[in-house]
Amino acid sequence: MGRLQQGRLLPAPDLVVCEEPLEIQVSGTPVAVVMRTPGHDRELALGFVVTERVVAEVDEVAAVHHGSVEAEAAGSENVVRVHLRAGIAPDLERLRRNLFASSSCGICGKATLEQVLATAPPLDDPTQIDAGLFGTLPERLRRGQAVFDETGGLHAAALFSPEGTLRVLREDVGRHNAVDKVVGWALERERLPLSGHLLLVSGRISFEVAQKALAARIPVVAAVSAPSSLAVELAEEARMTLVGFLRGDGFNVYGARDRIRT
Repeated sequence: MGRLQQGRLLPAPDLVVCEEPLEIQVSGTPVAVVMRTPGHDRELALGFVVTERVVAEVDEVAAVHHGSVEAEAAGSENVVRVHLRAGIAPDLERLRRNLFASSSCGICGKATLEQVLATAPPLDDPTQIDAGLFGTLPERLRRGQAVFDETGGLHAAALFSPEGTLRVLREDVGRHNAVDKVVGWALERERLPLSGHLLLVSGRISFEVAQKALAARIPVVAAVSAPSSLAVELAEEARMTLVGFLRGDGFNVYGARDRIRT
C-alpha cells in the first residue's frame, strides 16, 4: 500500500482486518453464510443458533464441529457444523425467511417486531445498574480491543456483570457477529440465559443487536453511539434498557429506564 505524507505518496506496510465467509450448518443443512473475522468461530455459530432462535434451550445442541469433510480436504475451516439432539427439528425455512427479511429493504417494522416478540417475550428482569458505572465502560472496552489496536477496523462486544466485572470481550468485523460470539461463549459454559447482565457494543445499537440481546435475555445494552429507531421500539415493547451516546458521565436512556439507578 501507499501512504500520503507531506504531499508525497510513499510505499508503506499496513495491517488490515481479515474478513472471510463462514458457512453455518445445522444438522447437515446450510442455513447461513456470514462475513466474519476468523477466530472464535464455534462461539459465533453457537451464538447465531441461539439469537436467531434455531434452538431454545442449551441442551438442544448435541455437538459442534469446525470444518466439513470437504472443507478439511481443501484445507479450509470456513464451515461450522452444529448438530442438534435427536428429535429436535427446527423450522429452518422460517430461519431463512427471517434472514432474508433482516437484510432486505421495505420490510414492515411492526411485523418484524411482532415476529421477534413471538419467539422472545418481554423481559421480566429486576436488575438495576448504578449510573456511575457506565462512564467507565467505554475505556475498558477500548483497552480490550487488541486487534483493533493493530488494524483500526474491528467492532467489539463485551459482557459485564451488574457490578462491572468483565465476563468476556469479543471482536469482529461485524458488530452483530461480535454479539453472537459473546452469546456463544455463554452457551458453551451453560450460562444462558444472561439475565442480570450488561452488553456493551462499539458504534451504534442496531435492531439486529437489540434482538440478539433479547434472545439471550440480556436486559441492558449500551453503546457509545446512537440506537436505531427500530431498536428503540423493540426496547419499549420488550422492556429492555438501551443506553446510547455513552460519553463521559452523560448518556441517553431508552426503553425501561427504571434499571438505571441514580
